[in-house]
Amino acid sequence: MVVVWSHKAKLELKKVFDYIALDSLKYAAMVRDEIIDLTIALGQHPEKYALDKYKINNDGSWRAFEKYHYRISYKITSNQIRIVRLRHTSQSPLNY
Repeated sequence: MVVVWSHKAKLELKKVFDYIALDSLKYAAMVRDEIIDLTIALGQHPEKYALDKYKINNDGSWRAFEKYHYRISYKITSNQIRIVRLRHTSQSPLNY
């Protein structure tokens, strides 16, 4: 299954990279690359992570995981896994 990042999620990942790079370019690249690698692996195991507890009336297709204090939310469809949002866990979650 193919993994696709929403435009908003891509922008959020770039902001994360830019922010961390202010202190350490090496650590910024490590965080970015590991998040990307984890999302790529979803293509083989889309249901690896728990249901997204912030999704109202979740039909089982909305899931999320955390890495380095960042929460990555994604939706599983019949032909793709869509990375919808990336946010720092200190930010308030969206109810959607």
